[in-house]
Amino acid sequence: MEILWFLIALGLLFGVLGPYLLRRRGGGIRLAAPGSPDAADPAAYGFVPQEDQDVRLPGADEDLLDVLDVVQATQDWKAASQLLAGTGKDGEVRWQRVQAFAGAASLELRERPGVGGAWLRAWRADAPKDPGGAAVHAEFLVQQAWRSSAAGSDDFRIILEEALKVTEEAALLAPGDPVPYITQLAVARGLGYGPERFDQVWAKVIDRAPAHMGAHLAALHYWCEKWHGSREEADHFATTAAARAPRGSLLAALPLFAVYEHVPDVVLVQDFFRTQVVSKAVEGALYAVHSARPDDPMLAHVRHLLIWFLVRGERWAEAMHQLVKVDGHVGAVPWTLSADPAAEYTVFRNLAVAGYEANGGSPLTLPR
Repeated sequence: MEILWFLIALGLLFGVLGPYLLRRRGGGIRLAAPGSPDAADPAAYGFVPQEDQDVRLPGADEDLLDVLDVVQATQDWKAASQLLAGTGKDGEVRWQRVQAFAGAASLELRERPGVGGAWLRAWRADAPKDPGGAAVHAEFLVQQAWRSSAAGSDDFRIILEEALKVTEEAALLAPGDPVPYITQLAVARGLGYGPERFDQVWAKVIDRAPAHMGAHLAALHYWCEKWHGSREEADHFATTAAARAPRGSLLAALPLFAVYEHVPDVVLVQDFFRTQVVSKAVEGALYAVHSARPDDPMLAHVRHLLIWFLVRGERWAEAMHQLVKVDGHVGAVPWTLSADPAAEYTVFRNLAVAGYEANGGSPLTLPR
């Protein structure tokens, strides 16, 4: 009888693990012990070790990283102000830099309560009319609301109300700059604006930057099912923006972000990541990546999300082609939604390497 129960338990275990260890289709992954001759080695592709992955940014911005190092080492805000003053208002770079400075101050404060982020407080006190300082302060407050308070709580709303006041101040200091209004989109989501009021904020954004990818990503969150919309409304928003996107715009990848926002926690459909809905969104994102300018600052964001979908869909070679472009920087969705972005990214990267080699790939066959 004990043997019978053992066999039943073994059968159940194989039923759970079997699909992952033995693929029905050819080209699956066979697990190899670390250090064995058959084990895939990410280092052979020049990939950066997990502990050296930069979690601050999705891709390289050496000017920003240099200034961040100076600001955090000296606690002097002037270099940050100069960098933002020299960053154009009409592109994506200013928005990403504002987010990075705000995020750095917020993380400092979390690590050293009451002391961290002193350079931002000094910036606002010493130069209250500096539009860069106001924009960073507003984004800092938004990030603080989500990091330090439960959504919908009194503290959460108080911080976002203060952020709203600062965005209005920042907008007055920098006419034509969409960044304060992009920050307002996050405030509107958190404070639960109705669709009509949200659209009033959105109109101010697209009047200034109609093809701004970062702004569209911020607005997409509002229309998602987990906030104030639905799967259908999010899809409509994303596909409409993609259809209107000028050639070379990464907005063609927006439907993939809408799909990601609505991936179920537990995927019950076999081959979900090969379904028509997912495949169509992935192909749109691949088209956007291939058509975009190589220096588009939002390109890394799309590549990171593509890696997540391509690995889940076992499209190993395509995942590897994206990995070689972004490895070393992991400050992007979906990794940043994990408590350890570098670890989460590394798991997917290592799966891609193993799958690539299981299908005959090698460092010599991977184009750079």
